Amino acid sequence: MNAAHRFGMVIVLASLIAGGAVADDPRGLPEQIVDEMNAIFGKHPGFRAVHAKGVVAEGEFTPSARAATVSKAPHLRGAPSKITVRFSDGTGNPEIPDGLAGAGPRGMAVKFHLADGESTDIVANAFNGFAVSNGEDFLAMLRAIAASGKGAPSPTPLEQFLAAHPAAKRVVAAHKPVPASFATEPYFGNNALSFTDAEGKSRFGRYRLIPEAGSKFLDDAEAKAKPPNFLADELRSRLAGGPARFRLAVQLAAPGDKVDDATVVWPDDRPVIELGILSISRVVADSATAQRALAYDPLRLVDGIEASDDPLLELRSAVYAESRRRRR
Repeated sequence: MNAAHRFGMVIVLASLIAGGAVADDPRGLPEQIVDEMNAIFGKHPGFRAVHAKGVVAEGEFTPSARAATVSKAPHLRGAPSKITVRFSDGTGNPEIPDGLAGAGPRGMAVKFHLADGESTDIVANAFNGFAVSNGEDFLAMLRAIAASGKGAPSPTPLEQFLAAHPAAKRVVAAHKPVPASFATEPYFGNNALSFTDAEGKSRFGRYRLIPEAGSKFLDDAEAKAKPPNFLADELRSRLAGGPARFRLAVQLAAPGDKVDDATVVWPDDRPVIELGILSISRVVADSATAQRALAYDPLRLVDGIEASDDPLLELRSAVYAESRRRRR
């Protein structure tokens, strides 16, 4: 396995944050995970442990007529909500060139500002499905990556890990092209949530953020020719000509679908309900300062949306909190 391939896998895998418990270590699992990420990507004061490089924009969310049939959450019914959106590359290196094949999967985080002064978040990335289903496996994977450097005998610890974890191998092997724009790539909320309507009916679902501009990607030559910060620059230019829009949707689970395992992708025939339109209108004046101050949390939820039993959610939230503590 060459260095470039291994580096790409590190980025893909290290962007998939998980949860669980690991014995025989005085540190908690969130701290261990962030330590391993820092060991892989280096420590960069003021930046996130992964998805370190990003850009912050603002806009508005307008709920669809059908949104209230899915959930009674306040931002899914009534008046539009202001939103703060952060797009990002997937690595812990804030200087990585955007056109590098290993800079993904990219991320999109959305903060909905509610009328009562509270907020709720969506944290999504540009790959449908996670590599692992629990924190123990995620930490083992990071350690396998660290032990599989140049000169490691084959089968390396990483090769052995992937052989024993087919979901992780699927993620690693999948083609992940560089997008033409942050606004031309779909994003997925890979952890199931429970959505409850005003009548008390609850259904499990996963978010999808679908670009109205369509999915557009670059070939290898085009990506290599791009400037290192082209995605943020392109977004500024795009928004100067009008808003970038995403359809916020939820894919609903069918009876029997796994809702506690983010490695399991639900079939395409499951219903997808549009919840509304995210209209992103401008990049903030000082994006670097804004993104250092911003904090997103997949468990920052509101009445009408609750966590599922997916074990990644709680510890994913804790890993974000640990990374945020170090960043500040």
